[in-house]
Amino acid sequence: MKPLLYQIPRNLDEPVRVLKESHQHFYDNLHFHSEYQIMTIIEGKGTYFIGDAFGNFNSGDTFIIGANLPHFFRSNKEYYGPENGLRSQNISILYSPEALGDKFKDLSELHSINRFLEKSKSGLFLTGKAREKLYKSSKKITDKNGFDRLIYLFKIFNFLAQTEDVVTLSHVSYEDEIKVGDTEKINTVIGFLIDNFTRDITLADAADVANLSVNAFCRYFKRHTRKTFSQFLNEIRIGNACRQLVEEDLSVKEAAFKSGYYNISYFNRQFKTITGCTPSAYCKNINFKHVN
Repeated sequence: MKPLLYQIPRNLDEPVRVLKESHQHFYDNLHFHSEYQIMTIIEGKGTYFIGDAFGNFNSGDTFIIGANLPHFFRSNKEYYGPENGLRSQNISILYSPEALGDKFKDLSELHSINRFLEKSKSGLFLTGKAREKLYKSSKKITDKNGFDRLIYLFKIFNFLAQTEDVVTLSHVSYEDEIKVGDTEKINTVIGFLIDNFTRDITLADAADVANLSVNAFCRYFKRHTRKTFSQFLNEIRIGNACRQLVEEDLSVKEAAFKSGYYNISYFNRQFKTITGCTPSAYCKNINFKHVN
């Protein structure tokens, strides 16, 4: 995969950086960076793509994103309109182990933390008590500086290395090769799909956006997202249907129609394939469901 390399502004000898961000919508270009990231959503709703995992996020959610793992967070459509008071806020804790040197990383006391960081290269989502704890801890670390901030982060990592309230998101590993032209093109295609998934989008439509033939586009899209065009589009649509079933209390038929499906039988099959349950069963459990 060849997403945008995102350079986090920091001092070279600064192992921990904490960013408090508040914008109308989240940064939504597919990108990666060398730092490990703990991202807590303080305010906002939307969809994420981490590795090869696609799903919904809400206020209070926390994600652990390993080094060089491609990802984006895209706010819901209403966040992109005229200024309406909606905000997308997050706290990101960014950790660069290289700043501490190899000898520090190799300490036996850090083995469990290093194993956790390796696991985070597939992307992790926190549930249960871990979700609640990290929401509070992410706020607390913003008040700490220097050595205190580093110690506090390692306490967080130590807790995360022991908790079972963690869901692994991505199934595949990635290389960090990039080409700017490829980056711009795949982000344009993804943006087109997310903005237009409620209407009938053909393979030819998406190929035109990428300025490729249909055959070339199929190869290109699979290489960059590890999914076929139809898989990716169905995951966007089912993710939207999940959100509408829970947040807007729509009927199954209404959610299907507003997510781009006009055949209920096909919608039900895709819903079960992607979420592992039927729409009615999903509605009975309003806990987080990541689409994977």
